[in-house]
Amino acid sequence: MPAISSGKVLITGANGFIATWAVKVFLDAGFSVRGTVRSPTKADHLKTMFSSHGDRLEFAIVPDMAAVHAFDEAVLGVDAIVHTASPVNLHTDKPEEVIDPAVNGTLGVMRSATSPNQRLSVKRIVFLSSCATILTRNAPEPRVYDESCWNDADVQEVEEKGRDASPLTKYSASKVLAERRAWEFYEEKKAELPWDFVVVNPPWVFGPTLHEVGGEPESLNSSNKVLYNAITKGVYSVPSNCWVDVRDLAYSLVLAVKTPAASGQRFIISHGPFTWEDFALTASKITNKAQAPPSYDPAQVTHKVVYNGRKAKEVLGITYHTLDGTVADLIEDWKTRGWL
Repeated sequence: MPAISSGKVLITGANGFIATWAVKVFLDAGFSVRGTVRSPTKADHLKTMFSSHGDRLEFAIVPDMAAVHAFDEAVLGVDAIVHTASPVNLHTDKPEEVIDPAVNGTLGVMRSATSPNQRLSVKRIVFLSSCATILTRNAPEPRVYDESCWNDADVQEVEEKGRDASPLTKYSASKVLAERRAWEFYEEKKAELPWDFVVVNPPWVFGPTLHEVGGEPESLNSSNKVLYNAITKGVYSVPSNCWVDVRDLAYSLVLAVKTPAASGQRFIISHGPFTWEDFALTASKITNKAQAPPSYDPAQVTHKVVYNGRKAKEVLGITYHTLDGTVADLIEDWKTRGWL
């Protein structure tokens, strides 16, 4: 595929935490952006934030991304698609209520980009997946994962337990099945497709907030909310593994669109392993509002999960913010919002 260095990019779920940063970095890179949102009011914050870009930012309304033909109009006239929209449902007993929207939404984008229409111009689809599709969460021993790894354990558990599988297991299974079905669709049809396919897999994603949030920390997206509680309250509520700054992840999506050699590949986008104590300790050196972890020695930590991100560095040329830099920017963001 020739390099896509300009043109119009469709970003699905454009008002999300990661997607809003993606809108920014694509606009900053000279692209025009069409963002999908569920209703007109969901675009208001983005219109205000990026008003200086004028008509290079537009929106398409997609009320239900899992509906048949949901993206047929949205894909018209774009050069690339970055599919970030992802349903998150941790409050249902029925696995199909988590899995079906994830799978059907992803396949819906791909099918719309494949429909016979003279105005279709899509050359590449980049799918924002997750390291949840790679990681074996309950592996007994420390392990290094790469792009050849798949999380089959959570899919198997959902198949065996159904409604009795944990909410996180159902969610992870939905991510695995959505990405697998997307690869199957691509491999089956790629000889006749006008576009190629790239997948980006991040672990925990942290960083300053651009998307619309409320006036309290509770309105943060889930990853930043967990990190806020770790830093300000000393509450380490879930296991850690690896992380990436949201700004680096957003820029990796630009690189995934622009880099010809990315075609047909899967990329882990990970800065490296962490513990919640790493972030809390770093924050405590910046502000007395942070809770320093007691008796913490990072040299004594054994990381059970490490991702081999070499391919992303070699093919995409990705670089990463330091943990110190990300924490400093987060602290500044939270201070500006009156949360510290």
